[in-house]
Amino acid sequence: MLWALQNLIRELEQDRSLDEPGGLRQRIEALDGLDAYLLDGQSSTLGVRSIEAEICQRARALYAKLEAANFELYQTIRHEIQRGAGPDSLLQWVPARSGRAGDAVSVPRGESYDYLDDLVSGVLQFKIPDPEVIPRASEMVFYQPTPARHIFDLMARIALTERDVLVDLGSGLGHVSLLASICTGARNIGIELEAAYVECARHSAKTLNLNNVIFVRQDAREADLSGGTVFYLYTPFTGTILRTVLDSLRREAANREIRICAFGPCTPTIVERRWLETLGPSEVDGIAVFRSR
Repeated sequence: MLWALQNLIRELEQDRSLDEPGGLRQRIEALDGLDAYLLDGQSSTLGVRSIEAEICQRARALYAKLEAANFELYQTIRHEIQRGAGPDSLLQWVPARSGRAGDAVSVPRGESYDYLDDLVSGVLQFKIPDPEVIPRASEMVFYQPTPARHIFDLMARIALTERDVLVDLGSGLGHVSLLASICTGARNIGIELEAAYVECARHSAKTLNLNNVIFVRQDAREADLSGGTVFYLYTPFTGTILRTVLDSLRREAANREIRICAFGPCTPTIVERRWLETLGPSEVDGIAVFRSR
């Protein structure tokens, strides 16, 4: 293991791409590689006593250097967003789409996270509340954020405009609403029952000077959905709660056309709604888009 760490350090020290402003992905991948050996600056697999001090010091110094470079980048992007230049500052880091706006393109499937999530976390800088103080009622699903690549895919596929209002039902810390606020002209509403998450999302929006997003503490079953044109669900609830919310959306669709975007196990339930038509793929491990008939 010592030999492998030495080789990794040598390789990373010689990799000039890590010093480039555009080397974000390479730096994050390098940090992940070092994480296989180090944890919070301490050896995780070798044992502090078994690793030579010089190698350990080089690994820590390299880790700190990469983290500092990324932090500087995140701060630069935050400043750009605060002055209203958000879309270009963020979207330049997202892999270019090969299709037209609205088309489904190849995005890695599943609920795993990647370098884009590190980027988003670094830019939004959430003050994440202690999960132990957040109880979950029956049929309410344990919260985890939508992987960033799927959020960017969602925004590209539905081509949000200034005429749209995107409502995230079960918005959690606000990833979808905040990114859509930064990258599109749409108005955004995050509806979340847990007060700690709502306050966290509001704090992030305030520090980034985002004026086209609000977060409402409310049960989705009781929320006013009359202003929404696009609704997003990452399986925030199941069973009767999900059916009740979909019934509310069906009533909204009787008055105007709406779109629903879904991710995760709630997708098959939404597919079954005859008042909706599916636009593109509808797998649970990717964004599914529906339009009211």
